[in-house]
Amino acid sequence: MRRLGLRTRVTAAFAVGALLLAASMALVSYELTRRSLMDERERTALRAAYFDAAVVRAGLDTDTPDVVEVLRSLDTGGSRRPVLHLNGEWYARAADPGTTAAIPADLRRIVTAGDPAVQRVRIDGQPALVVGVPLSATATYFEVNSLRELEQTFQVLALALTTVAIMVAGSGAALGWYATRHGLRPLTAVADAAEKIAAGDFTARLDPATDPDLTRLSSSFNQMVDQLAHRIERDRRFAADVSHELRSPLQTLAAAASVLARRREHQDERTAVAAGLVADEIDRFQQLVNDLIDLARSDQPAHRAPVDVTALARDACQAHDLPAGLVRLAPETAQVWHVERRRIAQILANLLDNAVTHGGGAAAVRLDRDGDAGVIEVDDEGPGVPVEDRTAIFGRFVRGRAAHTRGAGDGTGLGLALVAQHAAAHGGHVSVTDRPGGGARFRVTLPGSLS
Repeated sequence: MRRLGLRTRVTAAFAVGALLLAASMALVSYELTRRSLMDERERTALRAAYFDAAVVRAGLDTDTPDVVEVLRSLDTGGSRRPVLHLNGEWYARAADPGTTAAIPADLRRIVTAGDPAVQRVRIDGQPALVVGVPLSATATYFEVNSLRELEQTFQVLALALTTVAIMVAGSGAALGWYATRHGLRPLTAVADAAEKIAAGDFTARLDPATDPDLTRLSSSFNQMVDQLAHRIERDRRFAADVSHELRSPLQTLAAAASVLARRREHQDERTAVAAGLVADEIDRFQQLVNDLIDLARSDQPAHRAPVDVTALARDACQAHDLPAGLVRLAPETAQVWHVERRRIAQILANLLDNAVTHGGGAAAVRLDRDGDAGVIEVDDEGPGVPVEDRTAIFGRFVRGRAAHTRGAGDGTGLGLALVAQHAAAHGGHVSVTDRPGGGARFRVTLPGSLS
């Protein structure tokens, strides 16, 4: 399973913490309130039962007491029901049938023994409180108190506390999301700056004044970027300087090789072959130096301007002795793109050169769009590129099928590396797939070219 992100985990932790805290407080509050109300209700029931028992005792203290009338004279309201056990007989008001069955046997024995007692029971599924008061050796008084309203109060209280706990958990989640959003904002800024630096923009920096607690991080990050940019610039200048220094002796060697080539008819066979090999290697060496110079300059961001890419592609085809009809512009795709002319021209030239040299010839050059991104596709008629080599071939000094071999084969091994570098300078990328019908398809995506 995919691991949850930091923001999600922190938000969930806030929500769970708030829920646990709210639930604990709700349970404690519910239990305290429940005990308090129940104790108060029992005290009230006891006082009322003792008072009613005194009234019943006074009513029975006559020669011919009317027990039912005495019970009816009690002001018990609708929540209390009186029951009298006198000389082995049970007496209740006519409106209270079956009440005697609700009195537990254990409670009867305790009250009959002369001790008052209280017990909670359920009558027809409803809670009730039974209070027993001894009157004499032959008489005991019981009062059944309904707790239905109190139970409804507990239910409302539980619902209210549960709702509050859920709201507190939601508030905790919102607080966690807000806290992580603002807490991770500096990390987001670091990630954005790192992405810009990875894309070649070494001007990206962090503002040390954004957060006093992150001043050290911002300063260290900016210092690291400064040192990285300095080293990259130093290496770039070194490669460019070495390449420029090699140009002069190479031009001299090329001139000498040209003289030898012109005098080939005056040379013996072995000398002529050696002179030809020297001339070929000098040409390849010159191409390598030129590619190194271009590679040293390709780390900078692209300088975009309106360019007729269709005409540029046709010119590239003509330079490789290919028909201009290979260039196909997709419908609803503009001819003018916002790109750097020099880089796009070299992308087209290198892809066509790769198709001619390694792909059995170019089959098509398509110009398409993907949203606001311009797409260049070059198809060849070769055997295609193995899946395991489709990333490696865009590395430096990689040639043909031997994706992990350096220094073998024709070419400089920098053509596709320059394509990838120029695409990255536009914020894009290059990839290779199989062409339907056979061959390879190189695809260069240039975001923002058609916006």
